[in-house]
Amino acid sequence: MKLLLMIKGKKALISILSLLAAAVLGYFGISLDGADDNRGAVSGRVTRVIDGDTYDLLLADNTTLRIRMDGIDAPERGQPHSSMATDYLKELTENQIISVSLKSKDRYGRFTSFSRLADGRELGAEMIKAGYAWHYKQYSNDRELARLENEAREARRGLWQDNNPIAPWDWRRGER
Repeated sequence: MKLLLMIKGKKALISILSLLAAAVLGYFGISLDGADDNRGAVSGRVTRVIDGDTYDLLLADNTTLRIRMDGIDAPERGQPHSSMATDYLKELTENQIISVSLKSKDRYGRFTSFSRLADGRELGAEMIKAGYAWHYKQYSNDRELARLENEAREARRGLWQDNNPIAPWDWRRGER
């Protein structure tokens, strides 16, 4: 009888801990339901575009996450083509529900993420394809992003209309 009460007590404790964990994750808008590859998958509405690779995502529970798109780097504020990149990201995300797979937080507290529109298009790839972002090879070895950048360069789309556009990482280092 004593053993049965101990087992029931442990099951109750596990249930309470599971509910607590789900509540904490839910507070941050993170769901761990489904397969492991969906861990950290959330969706919401873009409320603000910061620049060509960063935006704020409002979740259903009114939590806002700052998302930094993984694998790309767009022109910095004040850099040529920055406003065009920002405007294009606004155009892509306006009135759209975005799904993201949260990877990690960067040193600025932004979640790095691949971001998908409802039709399945990945936002970073769309930014590169249009010529408004570079494939950020320092942090990504994605062959598709590299291919899309080469196509945009060859077609002279977006920032590739300039003869020698300055990469954002060089711009940030002051190599202007």
